[in-house]
Amino acid sequence: MSEASQNRPDQSGNAGTGKGTLARDVALYSLARLALVLVLAVVILYVPRLFGVEIPLLVAALFAVLIALPLSLVVFAPLRRRVNESIASVDARRRADRADLQARLRGEDRR
Repeated sequence: MSEASQNRPDQSGNAGTGKGTLARDVALYSLARLALVLVLAVVILYVPRLFGVEIPLLVAALFAVLIALPLSLVVFAPLRRRVNESIASVDARRRADRADLQARLRGEDRR
């Protein structure tokens, strides 16, 4: 077990590419999209009231979700790209770790 821990690269050196960064980026992107839906729902609910038109909450929420889906792809493109890069980084590290494990199981030395 100690040999495996010595051969494993230090995870602390990859501060910008870890699973914690991925979780933070995904949470930030999700919160931004939810905030966009809430802002759109409030606008859909209250702007028509200025003209004397009442819109039900459920209708406003549905329209807000439908409008926010494509709008968030454009508005939050940098966040989305950052999430994609974090996913690719975690995936590449997972592939490398798996290849290293399979090589060690076959008895090969990958240094």
